[in-house]
Formats: sequence, structure tokens, C-alpha cells
Amino acid sequence: MEYSIGDFSKLTGLGIHTLRYYEHEGLIAPERNSSNRRCYSEKDLAWIEFIKRLKDTGMPIKEIRHYAQLRAGGDPTLFERMEMLVQHRQALNEQIAQLQEHKLKLDEKIEFYRKEIERMNNGFLEN
Repeated sequence: MEYSIGDFSKLTGLGIHTLRYYEHEGLIAPERNSSNRRCYSEKDLAWIEFIKRLKDTGMPIKEIRHYAQLRAGGDPTLFERMEMLVQHRQALNEQIAQLQEHKLKLDEKIEFYRKEIERMNNGFLEN
């Protein structure tokens, strides 16, 4: 199935300007029809969803661009693409561990406040 840029924008939740920016940055390369209008496919949809996931996990556009260039290079770049994702996963694991530590400290502080409030309320009840 082919999608116009407007339809593709609605499907992906990305603005038309964002799609054009991605094209300008070399992240996507939609086909063109006989009228030279962009035509997006299901393959483009899956690729955009992956780009969005990479962005959501904090991968910089520069790295996504490099990944896109490798992807365009086909199967000979499989190992390098895999290595990029392995490194990104490691960075995510480190971020997750740090966030879990922050959450633990917040949980401890919240528990401290809960106990202090409870202690204060019990003190008021005794008076």
C-alpha cells in the first residue's frame, strides 16, 4: 500500500515538516510517483516506527543517521548495525540502573515522610 505524505503523517503521528526533515537528514528515502510526489510504503512505516523507538530511547539523530546509512548499505553492514544496537542497549541498561537507584532513594524519602507524618498524627491524638 502506498501513502501520501499527509496520510503517512497521520499514520505515524509525525508532522509533515518532521518527515521532510527526516528525509533531508537522510533518515528516510521515500519513493516518488510519476508526479514526483512522495509515496510511503509499509516498509517506510516500519522503519519510521523503529526510528521513533531509537529517538524515544535517547539515541541522537546523528547516530540514527549513521544507522540509516548503514541500513541503506544492506546486508554487508549487518554486523556494524548490530554492534550499534548492542552499544545503545548497554547505555540504556546503565540509564535504567541509574533511574532505579534514583527511584529507590525517592522511595526511601517518601517512606521517611510517611512515618514522620504518622508519628506527628499519633502525637496529636495523644494530646
